[in-house]
Parts: sequence; C-alpha cells; structure tokens
Amino acid sequence: MQLQSTNSPFSKEQADLLNQLLPTLTDEQKAWLSGYIAATRGNVSAEVAATATKTEAVSSMLAVQENKEITILYGSQTGNCQLLAEEASSKLKAQGFEVTISSMHTYKPKELKSVSNLLVIVSTHGEGEPPDNAITFHEFLQGRKAPKMNDVRYSVLALGDSSYEFYCQTGKEFDERLEALGGTRLYSRVDCDIDFDEDAAGWIESVVESLAETSSNTNPAPAMATPVVNTAATYSRTNPFSAEILENVTLNGRGSNKETRHLELSLEGSGFEFAPGDSVGIFPENDEVLVQMLINEMDWNEEESVPVNKQGNVLTLKEALTTRFEITVLTKPLLEKASLLTTNSELKELLKKGNEDSLRNYMEGRDLLDLIKQFGPWDATVADFISILRKIPPRLYSIASSYAAEPDEVHLTVSAVRYDSHGRERAGVCSVQCAERKAPGDTLPIFIQRNENFRLPEKKETPIIMVGPGTGVAPFRSFLEEREELGIDSPAWLFFGDQHFTTDFLYQVDWQRWIKEGILTKMDVAFSRDKEEKVYVQHRMREQGKELYRWLEEGAAFYVCGDETHMAKDVHNTLLSIIEEEGGHTKEEAVSYLNTMQQQNRYLRDVY
Repeated sequence: MQLQSTNSPFSKEQADLLNQLLPTLTDEQKAWLSGYIAATRGNVSAEVAATATKTEAVSSMLAVQENKEITILYGSQTGNCQLLAEEASSKLKAQGFEVTISSMHTYKPKELKSVSNLLVIVSTHGEGEPPDNAITFHEFLQGRKAPKMNDVRYSVLALGDSSYEFYCQTGKEFDERLEALGGTRLYSRVDCDIDFDEDAAGWIESVVESLAETSSNTNPAPAMATPVVNTAATYSRTNPFSAEILENVTLNGRGSNKETRHLELSLEGSGFEFAPGDSVGIFPENDEVLVQMLINEMDWNEEESVPVNKQGNVLTLKEALTTRFEITVLTKPLLEKASLLTTNSELKELLKKGNEDSLRNYMEGRDLLDLIKQFGPWDATVADFISILRKIPPRLYSIASSYAAEPDEVHLTVSAVRYDSHGRERAGVCSVQCAERKAPGDTLPIFIQRNENFRLPEKKETPIIMVGPGTGVAPFRSFLEEREELGIDSPAWLFFGDQHFTTDFLYQVDWQRWIKEGILTKMDVAFSRDKEEKVYVQHRMREQGKELYRWLEEGAAFYVCGDETHMAKDVHNTLLSIIEEEGGHTKEEAVSYLNTMQQQNRYLRDVY
C-alpha cells in the first residue's frame, strides 16, 4: 500500500520518501525502527509533561508575584492621604510586598489593566468634590474608558468631615465604581472623620492582614529581620511637639475690623524640617468658660474620670472636654447619637428624612451647649455623653517662613475668628486661643503637615503668579523668603487683598523690600473697603488680564491660597475668563487649558 498525503498525516514530499524507504527495509530493521519511534514518542511525552509542569510552576510563581504586588493611589488636598498612603506602604513592604505608591495626579490610568491589588486613599473636598489632584483620575474612572477590573482586589479608605452634607462622598464614589467595574473588595471601605487617626490605623492594619493572609496561602512570607527600634523621640501628628512661642504680635493697625496674629514658634529639639507650601498643625484647647458652662448645664462633676480613647486612658471630665473633644461644632452623626440619649421628640423629628434643610440650618452656627439646652432632658451618664463626641481635630495653618532661611523656627499667620450667632458670642477654637490665651513663653502642641501639592516649581526659571488675600498670603511669604535665600530671581507676581490699606496691609514692609531687591517682580493689591465700590483680587486680575495671560503662555505657575467658598471660586472663574478672552479660546478650550496647567503642576491651590 502506497502512502499518500491524502490518507496519512504526511506531506507529499514525506510520503514519497517513505514509499521509497519502507520497501527496502528488512523485518529486523522495521522492528528496530518501530521500537525507536515508540521510545522517541515516550521522550516527547516526557518533555511535554515536563514543559507543562514548568508552565504550571511559572504560572504559580506569577500568581504569587501578583499577590505580592500592591498599588496604592492617593488623592489629597492637604497631605493627610499621602501620609496615610506612605504609612500603608511602609507596613506592606515590611511584610515582603512590592508596593507602587502614586498620587492620582501622576498615575497613568492605562496601568490599571495590570493591577491585581489596589488600595485607594482619598479625601472629599468642599461639597462632595474630589481633591484637586484626584479630579482627572476620578473623571477617567467614572467615564466610558475605564477598564474592566474583574481580576482586581481593592479597598478604599475615605477621609472627610461629618459636618458636611456629602461626608466622604469621593471615597464612596471610588468604592462603588470599582465594584461596578468588576473589582472585588479585599476589605470593606472605611469612612474617617477629621479625627481619622485610629480609624485609618485600623484600616491599614486590616488591609495588611488580609493581603498577608491571601499571599501566605500561596507563598509563606519570608522571615523578617528584627526591626531597629529608634528610641529617640519622633514628633508627629500622633506625638506632637511642644513648641515655645517666641513672638505673638498683631499685624493689623489700630482701628482695624480684624485681628491677624503673626506667631513665631521655636522648633529647637523637634527634628522638624519643612518646605514652602507645608503647614503646621496645632492641637487646640477649648475655652474653659465654654467647658464650664457645659458642665454646669448638665450638673456634672468636673472631677469625674472619663475614658478618652479605645485604650482605656482616662482624664477628669473638665480636662477631657478642654483638651480632647470637639464641643463647638454640630454634625449629623452627633445629633443622631444624641437622639438616643434623650426622650425629646423634637430632635428625632429634626432628623427625619425630608427635614435635611431644617437640620442643616439648625447646625449652622450652633454648638454642643445649644444642643444640650434645647433637646433635654438627657437620660445618659457622663461616660455615655463623652462616647458620642469626636476628637478635637488639629487646625492647619500655612507656614509663612522658609526653613532654609530660619531652620530653628516657624512662622504662622492666624486670623482670630469672632462672631455672634443665635444670641451668643462665638470664637474660633484655635485662632482665639492664640490671640487671647497664648503669650511668648507658652507652648503649643504642633506637627508639620507636608503638602506636596503646593510646591515651588522644580525649574527655578519658571515664573510664578501668587493670589493670596488676607491670611492666604502666608505661604507666599514663605515662597519669597525661600527664593531670597536660594538666590532665585525668576519673575514673581503677587495679588494681595484685604479690607483697608492703612490697617490691613499684612507684611507690607516685607513685600516692599522684596520688590526693591527684585525678589518680587510685580504686586497688585485690592482693598475692598477703601472705596464705595468693593474691589477684590479677581478684579485686579481682570485689569491685568493681557499681561497675566502672557505670563501663563510663557509657562508661569499659578497659585491660589485662602477661602474656598467664595474667593477661590471667583479667582478660578476669572482665570477661565482671562484665558478665554485674551487667548481667543472657547469656554471648553479655556477649561481644557486650565486642566492641562493642573496636570503640569502649574495651577496649584491651597484652599479651605
């Protein structure tokens, strides 16, 4: 029988060769050849099996590697989320994980396709908005181009302020969107209020445990070297430094409607370093008069011991209310918990669905004393009431000095907040403490809050435009002091505003000296109450629109610091108008122009 390519697995050429060879073989040769082919086939099978085994091993190794690879993305306005991301990264690396940590601002969204374990740490800014450095990534993830994430395990840590209606909204949106894209939660989202330390630490610990447990199922963690313990004091947010007040002077002139304080604090012995754009956090104390009014209203014993943390530490009631708990702000969570401690039906009615506007109006400008007076009688022990209060949060103040120029001290610009509301005089907790109850020689518990989102340009030749009315000018004093110390002479333009030229021109002598020496190229000022028609910094910007746009076209970085609710929004809209009008752009093109500046770290805001 002749072999054909049609009745065998051989090609025509192979069939022809076999047809020529087979008739010439002896029976012995055919038997030997048959055994050889069988043996070869066995070897081939063995090689295939070995290859399959190796492939499985490689696949297993890749799976283990994926389990050990963690991506941490953070979106932060003030730097808290970045610090928490770095803390999580450090603990994961100590467990043998490979960690990639990145700001959402610089992260390339297309890289999400290769992520297997994702941790998102993000704050909510303003009325439920993402922080500036998370806007673009947030929009991408919410859009059509977001990739499927069926193989991604994730967890979200959300930071917010429960006194706002849209508490932790950005974190909630990330969490829900990642789930909608097919992701699987490796640990449930945790929402943190402004006293976030304990909740954030718990989330980090739980996430690390979850990842370590999953990883150990396929690859036991290597034995870790015994960590080196640093016995020297390390000062931080959780271990603040007691800084002595060196100077505490009023910047406003006599007759001003404002009281703005310039504080100089000693950093000697703290080990702190900082950069222009960073802030100082101060842990304030409540006014003892308000504390005593609370104690008297509830007929409490001020010497009674109460727990102040989950570890069971105790203080006297008076000391706890003075130093540990927030009593000047009302939040919806606080009112909900308080409603369980009273038989008063009015509070329960206020909290019902549909009464959101009434609730919001009630909380505005009221404090814990108002709540206690209006919604009693209270059926609760002192410990019950203390348990519903949140920790008093630190107040952040932009640093107004340069570390390069003055490494042993730090300067702050603090405006004392006083106002009348609902028949009582009210005062800012920290600002009035600094204005009235702290003098040179006293101390304040402080820490340094880094803010990588508000830095001088990396290239020293880059021009800068700074908009900082009122105390918003503080970081720009730091900027210019730094430029003077380092000999940076690129163009610098400051827009400053306040109420009156004669009484409210903060740091006037400094600006004039820097203009004379060329450190500050140009300055435009707006004093809103000096004329019948109010003039603000955005009006000065519009007047200088042509030149301002020219600076932007030449690559200038644009900075804004101060009030977010009104000033920052007005400045933003004015800037868009200038780009549109002076650049001949449409509204959409102006928005895109500004977005590009933001992505290039040329539009930076420190707003509150």
